[in-house]
Parts: sequence; C-alpha cells; structure tokens
Amino acid sequence: MTDKDLRLPVTLFTGFLGAGKTTLLNSILQDGAAGRIAVVVNEFGQAGLDHDLIATADEDIVLMQSGCLCCSIRGDLSRTIGELLARRGTGAVAFDRVVIETTGLADPAPILQTLLVDPALAAALRMDGVVTLADAAAGPATLDAQFEAVSQVAMADLIVVSKIDLVTQSEAREFQDRLRRLNPTARIVLADHGNVPAPRLFGLSGLRHDAHAYQALTWLTPPKPDPLANLSGLAPMSGSAAASPHDTRIQSVSIVLDHPLPDAPFDLWLDTLIALKGPDILRVKGIVFLKGIERPFVFHGVQHIFDPPVQLKDWPSGDTRSRIVVIARDLTRPELQRSFDMLRASQPAEYPVDDNKKVALP
Repeated sequence: MTDKDLRLPVTLFTGFLGAGKTTLLNSILQDGAAGRIAVVVNEFGQAGLDHDLIATADEDIVLMQSGCLCCSIRGDLSRTIGELLARRGTGAVAFDRVVIETTGLADPAPILQTLLVDPALAAALRMDGVVTLADAAAGPATLDAQFEAVSQVAMADLIVVSKIDLVTQSEAREFQDRLRRLNPTARIVLADHGNVPAPRLFGLSGLRHDAHAYQALTWLTPPKPDPLANLSGLAPMSGSAAASPHDTRIQSVSIVLDHPLPDAPFDLWLDTLIALKGPDILRVKGIVFLKGIERPFVFHGVQHIFDPPVQLKDWPSGDTRSRIVVIARDLTRPELQRSFDMLRASQPAEYPVDDNKKVALP
C-alpha cells in the first residue's frame, strides 16, 4: 500500500434552501488559495454564478477567471463527472479538486454512495468532506419542518452557519448548540457575510492515506479538549431542553476501547449493524486498533456502503485506544448500546468496563 493517494478530492456542498450555498460558491471561485476547482452544480441558472468572474463559457462548462470551472449535472451524476474527468484526461480542462453542490433538500447519502460504488469514480476520486450550510435566521424553523435538513447536519464534517448577523447572540448560541447535539463531531464555523476562507472547507476527512493520526482524531472527536479521555463505554449526547421531534430521530453515540480489538468481534459487530440497521445508519466512522497489527485503521461508511479502510502511519503519543462514532436515525439509544456491547465484551476480563466512566458529548 502506498501513502500517496493520487485520486482527486471531492467536497460535497449541501445545506438549507436559502442558506447561502451560492454566495459561498462564488467566494470560493475567486479565492486564489482554493486552487483549481471543478464545481458540479444542478443548474447554472440556479447557481447564480457571478458573471464578473466568468472568462469564457460554452453550452456545458463555464470557465472562471480564477482558472476554476463549473459544469451542470446533465443526466446522472456519474455520467457528468465521468465526462468531466475524461476532458481533464485529454488536457481540455484542468482542475485539482471537485466540489459538488446539491439542491437544498438533497439527501447526501446517495451522492456519497455513488462515488464509492461506481468503479471509475472510485478509482479517480476520494471524498474529502461534507460541508453543510445552515441559516441561523431560518434554520431552527427549517430543522423543525424538514427532516432532510436534519440529516444534512447529521452527516456533515463541517457546518457553516450563515446569516449570523440577523439573529441575537442568544439565538445564535442556541442554534449552534442544537447543531452540536445533532452532530457532536462536526466542526462549526461562522460565515463572514457569506464567505469562509477556502482552506477551511477542504481536507476535512480523516480517511486519507497521508493523514496524520491527530487529523483522524480531530475528525472523530467533538471540538473540545479531549472529551473522550479515560472513557471505556458509551458517550451519550447531553439532553436538550426543547428538542424537535425531527431532532430526536437522530442519535449519535461513540465508544472508546482501551485495549486492542480482536478482528473477528469487530467484523461481526460491523456486519451485524449493517445487516440489521443499514438504511438507518447515516454515518459510521472510527479508528480501530486490532490485535496483532502495529498501526491503526481508519474506516468510514454511509448506510451499508463503506470506503476501503486506510491504515495510519502511527498513533499520537502512543495512544492505542479505538474510537468509533455512529450517527443513526430512528434507532433508540438502547439499540445502539446493545450493538456496542458486542465490542465491549471483547475487552480483557482483567480490565472490566466501568459504566460510570462516561462523558456527555455536546
């Protein structure tokens, strides 16, 4: 296995209707730090590209002055991206990463799965992260009304909160707290008049051959100082005083195991979880330390489709604990706890799991 991954990184942009995806898209296309990007959008008319940034255009590709380009989805996503990659291969266009912009109520899961199950796309592309835009002004009502919006938040690696200037500080804090309850491991950044520096939007996934261990841990850990320290059990989310019925359909739990896992119990746990609850698993991700293998593996899956696992170069500071995060819909916490019991039972008997050693995720 080589540490060099030559596949192009793909970032998925999703988010609420009117949350500002177009504004952010335009800012990226003029940000020199973003490099050469191919943006795949649903329709040019809906994208609202800044015409001052456009250098040339033909019927299906718009070339920006920055060197980035945009193309519209014609037919299915696989065909559109395949044609774009083919043109790159001939030298007709040049780009170093792909951004896919979805409609406001799109479920990210089918797109993530397409990139994995299409052999040509899987060989050429790798998922770099899911960015979800959330409107601070209309966001609470959107989450109440649209479960698709809740799923978009739950599946994000990064949540960009827009229109923060339209709400009070108290309302902004409450909204961000709600987002953290839905997805404790996602980073949250505030858009500045619709803009976010491009480098903050990329390199989000810990499932990379060149990723250092601390990057994988950041991807798995809530953004607090070592919130999973000394944990050998479940880490439930803190309660919500006013949870929406949509919010309560999402469960996020994590487990940290102090000792190496035998590969058989881990495989059995994962196979059982996918077989019984696959359609309801929004994301599963983790770092796993297996018995007899020196370096850990990072894994990631959406429903029943999983990326090939990636072996890290080392552990941070000799830390050899396994960490697994499950984000699911319409599963009760007891169901997820029983699932994790299979892993907890694999720990050495002389080191019993202490159920009191728990920490609440935000």
